[in-house]
Amino acid sequence: MCPNRGTRLWRQALSALNRFLGDTPLRVILKLLVVSFLVGLVMNAFGWSPMDVLYGIRNFFIDLWNLGFHAIDRFLGYILLGAVIVVPAFILLRIANFRK
Repeated sequence: MCPNRGTRLWRQALSALNRFLGDTPLRVILKLLVVSFLVGLVMNAFGWSPMDVLYGIRNFFIDLWNLGFHAIDRFLGYILLGAVIVVPAFILLRIANFRK
């Protein structure tokens, strides 16, 4: 067994982790801490909490869902409005052409 095998496997694992994270783990942790601090500072300035953000995301999707069905409702309303005129006219024209 090669004495450097464990070291080589450790380096491969660390290299795979570096590729996954995009940098060394210590630098990634440092970057995440800085960005988290800045985001927390901005959220505090606006008076937001994490739950406010989650509720905002949830309400966005609920409003999007409701808007979609409202658009379908309006579309079907236009069809029914036009059908009130078109269907009787179609029936009258078919009756008028039926005798010929």
